Amino acid sequence: MVLKTKEERKILVTGSSGLLGSKIIEQARRLYEVIPTYRTRTTFPNSVKMDITQESDVRQVFSHLKPTIVIHTAAETNVDKCEVSKEHAWSVNAKGTENIADMSRMVSAKIIYVSTDYVFDGEKGLYTEEDDPNPINYYGLTKLEGEKYIVDTCEDYVIVRTSVLYGWHPSKSNFVKWVITSLEDNRRINVVNDHYNSPTLADNLAETVLEIIEKDLKGLYHTAGSERIDRFEFAVEVARNFFLDSSLIQPAKMDDLKVWVAKRPRDSSLCIDKIQKSIRTKLLSVNDALRRMKERVAE
Repeated sequence: MVLKTKEERKILVTGSSGLLGSKIIEQARRLYEVIPTYRTRTTFPNSVKMDITQESDVRQVFSHLKPTIVIHTAAETNVDKCEVSKEHAWSVNAKGTENIADMSRMVSAKIIYVSTDYVFDGEKGLYTEEDDPNPINYYGLTKLEGEKYIVDTCEDYVIVRTSVLYGWHPSKSNFVKWVITSLEDNRRINVVNDHYNSPTLADNLAETVLEIIEKDLKGLYHTAGSERIDRFEFAVEVARNFFLDSSLIQPAKMDDLKVWVAKRPRDSSLCIDKIQKSIRTKLLSVNDALRRMKERVAE
């Protein structure tokens, strides 16, 4: 797919109010005609309201706008909420993705679907695209169902699995913002040291997604930060980079933490070798990404 005219460069982004969706829109609108969509609120003036759980709603928007590319970031990402509100989680993450996949096929649009490291059980770590998914919580299960809908429905698709998204957002919280706010307020926090991921700066992932479009890649890619790290060490690096008191961060064990409802995979870190061989954009290490995040707040 070689995109030339403005009409051919029409990108519809679901979840425009979310962290990743907003970063993609900020970067993409310099190069493409961008259509942000939202369900409840948005910060972008030309946004279109669309409830992905309603097939008729999605059909109406796609039929009218006929996007060339669809970047599907909208999801229920609260892992514990998915566990206790399974009907809601299925409606958004599975059925909503089915609706987006069906309408993308209808208008012959390329679709990029953002999935998660939580499709894995965490028994191995540094998962490659060839490893078999085996989710241990309902969030991971619904996101995996979304992947299956994409593969079964769409001819031109990319599935990007990512891990622990973070970055600046005016209203949405994430792990790094929570650590920063807690330490700035001089609050002690308990963070697990036996829970491994590949933390990913949303700005960096947005760049990666846009290069995936530019290079017209297809298939499944793990697109996450380049470093496997446990949550406690990650929190300590956040404190160090933002000149905060790391002694307020107390190590804990997953089995002792009683605040989680859903099970978490112990090590869902991702191997990014495949995508790094295919694109110029460098997926960042923890320190490089945190330094970039710190620079952004100073702008």
